[in-house]
Amino acid sequence: MISKIVDDINKAISVIQDGATIAIGGFGGAGQPEDLIDALIQHGAKDLTLVSNNAGNHEEGIAALLKARQVKKIICSFPRMSHSYVFDELYKAGELELELVPQGNLAERLRAAGVGLGAIYTPTGYGTLLAEGKETKEVNGRNYVLEYPIHVDVALIKAEKGDRWGNITYRKAARNFGPVMAMAAKHTIVSVEKVVELGGLDPELVITPGIFVKSIVCRNSNLGECTV
Repeated sequence: MISKIVDDINKAISVIQDGATIAIGGFGGAGQPEDLIDALIQHGAKDLTLVSNNAGNHEEGIAALLKARQVKKIICSFPRMSHSYVFDELYKAGELELELVPQGNLAERLRAAGVGLGAIYTPTGYGTLLAEGKETKEVNGRNYVLEYPIHVDVALIKAEKGDRWGNITYRKAARNFGPVMAMAAKHTIVSVEKVVELGGLDPELVITPGIFVKSIVCRNSNLGECTV
């Protein structure tokens, strides 16, 4: 019987090795898998490359992961936001490398990895510092920049519901980067609010099918409260 449900979050996270590339879903706090991040901090994997929309704020979630000195490089769109002082301090001290990627490019480069594209051409960034040293091309009178896929070792994402086959649904804006990160990753770990029986999810609402998911953990401390 196929079951991707893992009753121990630390066991699920233990697959992450030093030096891995980790994608963490979320747009600010929406869709950020705080429990998986906390488990990663406890796990202690270091020298990570982190792919995320932002660099976190205060000392919670992604910012806490940065503060723990477990990330050597971050690939993101909004490294500086309200109360992003952890990132600021590390970057200014030369302890954290930054690759700044426009938000649309970030999503598309992740999607490119998921669908097996070798590279993409995008107009975003052309003529700016972000295009320096990159190949450019003119197509039908418009200029484009060549960008490469972002391949991910492990994706950590948050969802609303999942079944034992790994099919998941999201809650509204919490969906954000979850689908493309799951596609780009070799191993996707999903934190869900509720585990339902097979057939309990409307197939029209399953944005990320189980083929892209390796493990499901429940955000409830008591797994029995999480399952139907």
